[in-house]
Amino acid sequence: MNIFFTGGLGLLLLIGLPVAFSLSLLAVAGMYFFNGGTFAFMQIPIISYKSLDDFTLTALPMYVLMSQVLVVSGVGRDLYEMASRWFRHFPGGLAIATLFCCTVFSAISGSSVATAVTVGAVALPEMVRRGYNKRHVLGLLAAGGTLGILIPPSIPMIIYGSVTGESVGKLFIAGIIPGAILTVTFMIFSAYQTRHIKDKPATWGERMEASRKAIWGLLLPIIIIGGIYSGKFTPTEAAAVGVVLSFVIAIFVYKNINLTTMKEILISTVKTNAMILFIIIGAMLLGYILTILQIPQGIVNFATSQDISPWIIFILINIVLLILGMFLETVSILVITLPILYPIIMALGFDPIWFAIIMVINMELALISPPVGLNLFVLKGLNKENTISEIVKGVIPYAVIMVVFMVILSIFPEIATVLIHKDIK
Repeated sequence: MNIFFTGGLGLLLLIGLPVAFSLSLLAVAGMYFFNGGTFAFMQIPIISYKSLDDFTLTALPMYVLMSQVLVVSGVGRDLYEMASRWFRHFPGGLAIATLFCCTVFSAISGSSVATAVTVGAVALPEMVRRGYNKRHVLGLLAAGGTLGILIPPSIPMIIYGSVTGESVGKLFIAGIIPGAILTVTFMIFSAYQTRHIKDKPATWGERMEASRKAIWGLLLPIIIIGGIYSGKFTPTEAAAVGVVLSFVIAIFVYKNINLTTMKEILISTVKTNAMILFIIIGAMLLGYILTILQIPQGIVNFATSQDISPWIIFILINIVLLILGMFLETVSILVITLPILYPIIMALGFDPIWFAIIMVINMELALISPPVGLNLFVLKGLNKENTISEIVKGVIPYAVIMVVFMVILSIFPEIATVLIHKDIK
């Protein structure tokens, strides 16, 4: 029976059927053959409704909308210019500036793809023009873009919270220190890699002017994360605040939102959200039939009954996630695997918040893993001369850094959990 589902899913994905439809079709087939024929189809609308009837998920479309507004507004361009003027006189200064910009924009948008597109469009031509090796630049942009799903707010963390019932607020806060450590490590490595390049320092007047223009982009993550951590508002309320502020910035500060751009923003937001929500529905339908057949329970019982260390099982889980990341995108991996992995992690006694950070770092690796790493294709799309092999070669050192950091985080889980306090929702 396990072969039916795993083999069927692999075959459907291999022939190019979208993930959401592959999951749904497999679920329907499972209902028909193993759960009473067409009579079981009555559960489809009920499960579909219940899978989306979750208050946590209301934050999702708002963070996506905020991301789209900020991409159009020009916030990323001003953030990059500010970072450039403050850091470019250091050895490898533009590499540091680019990763700093990725970090701040990640904390605003919550989207890795939006970060890679926005920062990459500005940084790639500028860094190449100033003598930076193109392969190195593509690598740090691909890796820097992945920070969007670790540094809060994070769309994958919202999905993790929705599927498992864990506090999204705690998940967001848990990502702060790991995100900061990974960012600083990226900066140190990229600065060492490009240490032979040093630009003329900007004047203090130029730095102040750039900082004044970028102040709105810097304030947004402070307001969002500060509000959640202080208990002023929940992650969902923070998303609403972020959307309102992003529109205020775009309309009254940058003044570049009109009816045409508004239409583009809304269409893009609807498409992104529809894709994510259809994947969730498909995964929940498949999860229903798997639960009826007691497949997850069987896997949990098997994993916990073996006379082996829980850490061996944990390592195997990470290997599976890394392999899945080579072929599926982040949302698909989360909604497919969490109904099975979460009970195993809980049964083995691991902290579910800490595991969420481990899983998100795995998803970061998925974004830069061939053959379907989204950030690889995003950067290739910025310039037709960019090749996937060139981007992959540039991003390999950063992937190694991520793997090493996962090992460190596994040894010292307090890195992720130290900031969490009980009253965060």
